[in-house]
Amino acid sequence: MPPREHHRIFRSNWLRAAVLGANDGIVSTASLITGVAAAQATHGAILTSGLAGLVAGALSMAAGEYVSVRSQADTEAADLRLEQRSLKRNSTEELAELIDIYVGRGLTRDLATQVARQLTSHDALDAHARDELGISVHNRARPVQAAVASAASFAGGAALPLLVATLAPVPQLIGWVIGASVVCLAGLGALAAGAGGAPRAPAALRVTVLGGLAMAATTMVGALFGVAV
Repeated sequence: MPPREHHRIFRSNWLRAAVLGANDGIVSTASLITGVAAAQATHGAILTSGLAGLVAGALSMAAGEYVSVRSQADTEAADLRLEQRSLKRNSTEELAELIDIYVGRGLTRDLATQVARQLTSHDALDAHARDELGISVHNRARPVQAAVASAASFAGGAALPLLVATLAPVPQLIGWVIGASVVCLAGLGALAAGAGGAPRAPAALRVTVLGGLAMAATTMVGALFGVAV
């Protein structure tokens, strides 16, 4: 028998939130640490700012992701309620609409009618949600899942530059934080691309370049406007 295909679309929601959170955690916390360090702050002030950035960023990511995905979920629920009411009031018209959808996808009208009738008798709302509205079990919005994934991944990403800043000698702290963060960003980009079935190298290069630019810009700002703390 031919090998079974392993599709990755079911990972899209949580993978997007997790990658965004981890990437943001690394970039924003590393940028904050290097900016404060470039301003000639004390080691304690640097670590305090990094820890504050970790906590604030994780909570902000969770809240923002929840609100965003909750809005999507509310829209989906409203569309499903509308479709359910329409199925009760205009079942004939809804069946004809489903038939036209299948005809448009290449089925003959007779076969489209058979398919539409069988799917309607099995679960009419599911058939219309999937084929008319484009809502399926794989892409339904899950606000809590997205919020938790974002917060946890942000905290995990932010912990990396914070740990390096804790262990690195102060004179070389900026170089250590930037170098470690760039390596982590490259690994994250490659890992996310592999999990989604995309090419690893372009993804790793993309996040590395953008993250490096962000850290360099923040470090320059800290050095330019820095005041000893």
